[in-house]
Amino acid sequence: MKRSLSWVLFASVFVGASFAKDAPLTLQWPQDKPAIKLTFGKFQQISRLAGQNTYVCDVLVENLTDKPVSRATFTIYGNDKNNVRIGDGQLFVNDLNPQQQAKVRLQFNSVGIPATLMISARKDVLAPKTIPLRVISVPPGAKLRVDGQDAGVTPLMVRFAVGDHTLDFTKEGYAPGNTPLEVTPDELPGGSITIELGGLSRDTLELRDGTVLLGDVLSMSMTSVVVAVDGKERTLDRNQVKRMILVERQVVQQPATIQPAAAPPKQ
Repeated sequence: MKRSLSWVLFASVFVGASFAKDAPLTLQWPQDKPAIKLTFGKFQQISRLAGQNTYVCDVLVENLTDKPVSRATFTIYGNDKNNVRIGDGQLFVNDLNPQQQAKVRLQFNSVGIPATLMISARKDVLAPKTIPLRVISVPPGAKLRVDGQDAGVTPLMVRFAVGDHTLDFTKEGYAPGNTPLEVTPDELPGGSITIELGGLSRDTLELRDGTVLLGDVLSMSMTSVVVAVDGKERTLDRNQVKRMILVERQVVQQPATIQPAAAPPKQ
């Protein structure tokens, strides 16, 4: 097994009947900085079919860290005395809070009696709990940045880690906006966040010939208007301008409100 894909722990157990009757086996993952503690109860054989034994075992899983574990998958491998794999089983853990314990049932299939157990886990076991929420902007099509990172264009589904975030929205022709967002551990997946963007972010100049310019009015006098359009300054005769709409240069932060997901229908 490639170490780049998983952390691996080894533990010896006694052969023969002692595999099912020996004292509980305790392992910690990973080896350098233990974050997960696994305590195996007794392995009990429940069936035998075509030379394959099926065992069950209650495993006490403890989160040793101060961060929640949203999902964890451990694979238990059994090897014989010649280090040949003869069995395996998977252990699934969900939503384990800091310092919390959970008892999980493991089913283990083997063609013989293992002499060695090997336990592997994905590297992202300690990834923070994430909750999918749909982000909607009015109007749609705004570029979204979450905590300074590009996330995509609204509307879109975003997986938010539990904690505080900052959402930034930009859309051509509209004032940029931002809002704080707090995602709590008990937030239900499937909710939505709707943000209404501010008005036009540029001044509008309607000329007498019907042309409409979007830009930033830099100055104006009784005879001329200086406007920046696409980064280039243009000086217009005042009589060319039929109407001007000047926008306020202040962006107001608005709090985000999460719309809860619809409750599942009663059975």
